Amino acid sequence: MTDEELVQEAIKYREHSYSPYSHFAVGAAVLTKSGKVYGGCNIENASYPVGICAERTAIVKAVSEGERDIVALAVVGDTPGSCSPCGMCRQFIGEFKIPKIIMANMHGARKTVTLEELLPFAFTDSDM
Repeated sequence: MTDEELVQEAIKYREHSYSPYSHFAVGAAVLTKSGKVYGGCNIENASYPVGICAERTAIVKAVSEGERDIVALAVVGDTPGSCSPCGMCRQFIGEFKIPKIIMANMHGARKTVTLEELLPFAFTDSDM
């Protein structure tokens, strides 16, 4: 699967966003080593901390299906530039050592970074 195909999957999942409070819809898709794609969207809650971001939704879906070797993640939002994962999602991405993160927007902007570029001082299992 190409990076652009993964971005298009994230765009599809963005359509399912439940974001009645922020009105900021985000979609994400992860590609596993086995070739499967799992997607997610952000899901808000009136009790804000209870909500979940699109990136974590996609990762949780993959892991809950037994897929732990994730090779890429794409995230898409309607932002002026490429949509970047929040700090909590960066740490979650780091937990699963996802090596390629594709940040995109709805207007064609794309930026691909490594995990080390996204979260240079990650707290990892080696810190435990």
